[in-house]
Amino acid sequence: MENIEKIEELQNVLRKNPSDAQTRRELAVMLSDGGFDDEALDNFLYLSKISPDDSFVFYNLGILFEKKKDLEKAEFNYKKAVLLAPNDSDARYNLGLVEISLGKYNDAVENFEKILEIDNNDANVYFNIGLSYFKLKQFDGAMYNFQRTIEIDETDFYAHFYIGNIYLINGDTDNAKTSFEKVIEITPDYSWAYYNLAWIYNEKGDLTKCFEMLEKTLEYNSKDVETYKLYARLLMLVNEFEKAHEIAALGLEECGPNGDLYYILAVIGKEIGDRVQYKENLEKSIRNFKSLTFPVQAVDTELKSLK
Repeated sequence: MENIEKIEELQNVLRKNPSDAQTRRELAVMLSDGGFDDEALDNFLYLSKISPDDSFVFYNLGILFEKKKDLEKAEFNYKKAVLLAPNDSDARYNLGLVEISLGKYNDAVENFEKILEIDNNDANVYFNIGLSYFKLKQFDGAMYNFQRTIEIDETDFYAHFYIGNIYLINGDTDNAKTSFEKVIEITPDYSWAYYNLAWIYNEKGDLTKCFEMLEKTLEYNSKDVETYKLYARLLMLVNEFEKAHEIAALGLEECGPNGDLYYILAVIGKEIGDRVQYKENLEKSIRNFKSLTFPVQAVDTELKSLK
């Protein structure tokens, strides 16, 4: 209530003197802090015209446009803030994050590296450089920066996770396994670490541990449709059709209609000699063709062969 009264007081001052930049600045900040984003945006835009050299104004415009998901305008204003205040690490950091979101990974690296010239001990900066290099598929650069991240902050489980993925890409499943286990040690509910461990155990031929990891994945993320698909397919390979049916059906219950899961149920029906289940699920898989990774024409041909 006190803040609302203060906002109204500042607005009254501006009605009498709209060009009072200091009052408008204070009002814009209070509006932004209070969640009145549209009103704050209007005031910062006004300030950008009467105070075009104020980096703080453009920094806050960047924040507000980013909150509105207008990343191009956010980037423009962060760039303006950085131009006016080259050593403002906050503006540069936010600019780098927006550039990552826009897929401008080289630009992001350039900005984050300039922050390191001011402070070379910031784990978040190294992580975002690593992430940019990872997106660029420059895995040596990514690995170096993720390793620098965990040298500074050993508990950064995202960095350990990406390091594990780089090891996987390079075919080093042993070190990948160690990295994903470290992720789980730090954050036991991170489902993607269990999923990747399942892949590793599958590669090593240890289906018991693979299934254990898939169960843990679903325990922490019951909406992960890819896990249901992988789990059901692997169960089918070892002729555990009843369990495979249970997993695929659960996936449909948790994630909604899915072409691949219906096709898996169709294949199970075929394998166990249940022609009704086979036919019905082929039809459902075709109706949900947008989530069907098997060739639709081939599935349709398979269905017609049953008629």
